Amino acid sequence: MSTTGTAKISFKAQMLLAREDAIIQSVNRLLAEKGFEAMTVDEVAADVGIAKASLYKHFPSKEDLAAAAMVSVMRRAQGFLDALQPELPAVEKLRQVVAWTMGLKLAGEMPSLPSQNSSLRTALMANKDYMDGLMDVSDRLGAWIEAAQALGALNPKLPPIAVLYTLYARACDPVLEFLKMGGLYTNDEIIALVLSTCFEGLEAR
Repeated sequence: MSTTGTAKISFKAQMLLAREDAIIQSVNRLLAEKGFEAMTVDEVAADVGIAKASLYKHFPSKEDLAAAAMVSVMRRAQGFLDALQPELPAVEKLRQVVAWTMGLKLAGEMPSLPSQNSSLRTALMANKDYMDGLMDVSDRLGAWIEAAQALGALNPKLPPIAVLYTLYARACDPVLEFLKMGGLYTNDEIIALVLSTCFEGLEAR
């Protein structure tokens, strides 16, 4: 009987988990670099160094690969939200979350997914881990948006859902890449600029 009370993961299971992690990291990077439509399963398999047949044992489709990458990002987001100082004003929590997502985008770690793709949307909606994570993150951000509006830090006339989607959109904002390509600003300066244009536009008038 184990003295720790937890079952030891077999070597084979550890190797499978390590391979899945490697696959998800590769998918995340390729989605950030090329987007969903341009990424191929062959590229992912080659990048990880496994046969395509082996890849399909972990993830049956390209859509499932993208969903797994999004679950990984959602878990990172939940971890970031958990680590925020509870005493921070609601609007400051929102600013820090948006800055974090833009940092991921500039670092090439934010998957780029099309908004209009029915098979991908179906795969995402069928993925319980993704949907649970999305609901959790949305509920927490929504509560902070309403709190910030109640205090006058954000325009109370704006529907909270519109504010939420505006903040989510910063994770795929092309302005970030345009400013980076220009070479005039550091990543931190780009984030500060876009934060300013975003939150000043949401302030109460």
